[in-house]
Amino acid sequence: MFRALDDETRRLVLDELASRDGQTLFEICSTLATRHGLSLTRQAISQHLGVLEEAGLVMTERRGRSKFHYFNPAPLAEITRRWPIPERTDP
Repeated sequence: MFRALDDETRRLVLDELASRDGQTLFEICSTLATRHGLSLTRQAISQHLGVLEEAGLVMTERRGRSKFHYFNPAPLAEITRRWPIPERTDP
């Protein structure tokens, strides 16, 4: 999962899916190009999505010929449970 989060493009993909879940590859490519000025090929974005899916951060669902991508925050929640932010007491 850490390798998946190490790339700026993959973090942008997660940001976009977190703001609007259930996007197709075409929609993700369009959003990255218009909002972030990224002009990567669909194949490159597809590879990034594959890394995110392998890490469990993205889940997919096929409907007909379309494949929809969804952000899965569960692996990130697992990290925060393992290393919670300690409560600070003011002196």
